[in-house]
Amino acid sequence: MHRCRSLVVCLLLLGSISSAFAQAAPPPAAVDASTRNAVVEALGKQMKANYVFPAVADKVAVELSANDAHGAYNGSKTTDAFATTLTADLSKAGQDRHLRVLYDPSFKASPGDQKAPTQEDVDETRKFVLHMGFGIAKVERLPGNVGYLDLRAFPPAEFVTGAYASAMNLLSGTDALILDLRLNGGGDPVSVANFLSYFFTEGDSRHLNDLYWRHDNSTQQYWTMPVAGARYTKPVYVLTSAYTFSGGEECAYDFQTQKRATLVGQTTGGGANPGDEFSLGHGFVAFIPTGRAINPITKTNWEHVGVKPDVAVAAADAMKTAYASILETLIRKTKDNGQRDALQHTLARVRKGEDEKPNYEPPKQ
Repeated sequence: MHRCRSLVVCLLLLGSISSAFAQAAPPPAAVDASTRNAVVEALGKQMKANYVFPAVADKVAVELSANDAHGAYNGSKTTDAFATTLTADLSKAGQDRHLRVLYDPSFKASPGDQKAPTQEDVDETRKFVLHMGFGIAKVERLPGNVGYLDLRAFPPAEFVTGAYASAMNLLSGTDALILDLRLNGGGDPVSVANFLSYFFTEGDSRHLNDLYWRHDNSTQQYWTMPVAGARYTKPVYVLTSAYTFSGGEECAYDFQTQKRATLVGQTTGGGANPGDEFSLGHGFVAFIPTGRAINPITKTNWEHVGVKPDVAVAAADAMKTAYASILETLIRKTKDNGQRDALQHTLARVRKGEDEKPNYEPPKQ
């Protein structure tokens, strides 16, 4: 969930980035004391100018400067080591997991206002989104007529709306749905709103999230919207992990605050503040949150605390827990003896952690 200068930057900040399209990391280079001092000073200035919480930015700048003065970075002799150490101190001082520093000498700051993406940006982004399957890792109908959707990212909305419609059409006939966000690292808030729109009936407009931006003191609202494809009004279970981050967390939080799903798994990573990248000079770049999420129901967000599940279990056990709960409910509701037997057989297998083995033998005559 990041506000970016271009579509490409937005994609590069997704947690599920594809190594096939990511630029190779530059090799570590030596970094001397004067460079470290200059980068720390530049970071403090960028924080004061851009961080969404000015008072926190002032505090962080003072702490980092003190760390530098006391030799905290003297042992960071390479660009990678310095970026790693500075990120740890920055994140700790700011209590914000989006704050980070990286070494990228190819980075070019965008002058002035954000520019519209070039056709090259659009083409590269489209290629990237296609390669990552629109952020959709798996769409499946499980035994017991339970839907499963493994959603790893929220790429820019203009590229994924058709994929969401196709996925939801395929899942529309299932009796319940498991949405797996355990490996979802975030993305575009418009895509989050688009995806959530499938889980409310047409005409049931929901205010999902707001993003406040410091630079112009503005607030963007995100609501459900008209979408193509089938709406899904049956039970939904959302799986979460400590890896679930940013836009992935917003998706889970929106489901939870709208009382539309049961969350199962671990508390999420705790990153709610979107932002942008800023040059620190000498090849170093900082990602600094310039905005913050404000949920219209809770009036707060999940920054630093994460989204807490309704059913807390280890992330590795979340699928089994959610699937078993759905099957138990379906067994109680069905009046068909044959269907009940089949569901009980599936439930027994799920509880044992056994996968259903396909039978390739021809039916007996």
